[in-house]
Amino acid sequence: MCQSLGWKKKMEKRVMVVDDEPDILESLKMVLEQQSFDVVTVDSGKKCLKELEKGFKGVVLMDLMMPGMDGWETIKRIIDRGYIDKVGISIITGKGTKNHNIMSEVGSYIYDYLSKPLDITELVKSVEECINYLTAKNNT
Repeated sequence: MCQSLGWKKKMEKRVMVVDDEPDILESLKMVLEQQSFDVVTVDSGKKCLKELEKGFKGVVLMDLMMPGMDGWETIKRIIDRGYIDKVGISIITGKGTKNHNIMSEVGSYIYDYLSKPLDITELVKSVEECINYLTAKNNT
């Protein structure tokens, strides 16, 4: 019982930031750690999938515009591989408008869509709400 409670507690505060910009990774890691989140940063969709393979559970903040495998393709692979049950995905992007074709395909798996430059208060609130959603989802 204590081990499963510990797992839930750990998952509740975990965030993975997926972005190809080192400054964004560093800044978001610092801000989220100040809010007591356990933060993992990766600079590609491929590395995101590797973290999920290793057992990451929590919130994934996904940039869309990345070289190689972009955020949309990464999200599709997360869904296809069944990792979506372990994570809540929020998009963080500098691209101003949503791609409605892709959103219609994967939109039901996206918790939030935040535009850069990010409002830190809004970001932290979104992550906390996503954690509450994951906790409720895993307790049902």
